[in-house]
Formats: sequence, C-alpha cells, structure tokens
Amino acid sequence: MEENPEGKGALRANEEFYRAFESLDLGRMEALWARGEGVWCIHPGWGLLTGWDQVIDSWSRIFENTSLMQFRITDAQVQTSRDLAMVVCLENITSVVDGNVSEFKVLSTNAFMLREGSWLMVHHHGSPVYRA
Repeated sequence: MEENPEGKGALRANEEFYRAFESLDLGRMEALWARGEGVWCIHPGWGLLTGWDQVIDSWSRIFENTSLMQFRITDAQVQTSRDLAMVVCLENITSVVDGNVSEFKVLSTNAFMLREGSWLMVHHHGSPVYRA
C-alpha cells in the first residue's frame, strides 16, 4: 500500500465506493462518481458503459434487483499520479439477488480523479475470478 497522502485518499475513496455499493443507495453511489461523458463502467458479464447516464442507470438496475451485497476487499494496491489514482483489488462478495445467495470473487480496477480536493470515480471494471 502506498504511504503518500494521495494514495491514502484514493484508498479511502475506494473503501467508500464499496460501502456505497453495500448500502444499495443510489444517491450515495451518485455522490462518488464524476459527471460527464468521461466515465466508464464494466460490470462482470456486461459490456462497456460510457458516460454518466449509462453508468448511473446500471447502478440503479443493480440496486433494484439486489437485496444484499457484502464486500470483503483484499489485496488492494494503489498507484497515484497528480490527479489520477488507480486501485486494483480483489472483491470477495456475498450477494442475494432475487432470493438467491451467492459467493464469488471479482478482480476490480477502480480509477479516481482528484477534483476540488475529492477523489471521484471515473472508471470501475470488474472481472470475475474463476477457479482453475
């Protein structure tokens, strides 16, 4: 884990992203994302979502169909460069969707831009981890 203040701030923003995800609160998720066309999201099994409207609509759809989402984040690594931070981590997930409980792992890359003193998400990409 990086010791500089920028790295710690980005890791805090990453942690808040997962707390917002667990809360299933769309307003809380919206507050973490930068606005505009320069944001992207790729959920496991989905195609590329480009721009604020597509990204926030995806979170709305996920939250509408999910009754529980819990994360245990491991192996978080961060790289920062001025106003950009990249966090790579392993999501250990327990979820309940349509009454079905599942546990799985997702390897994620989360990118944040520093805007007016706050790290805002501009990219989330989750790839499922399959056992060999």
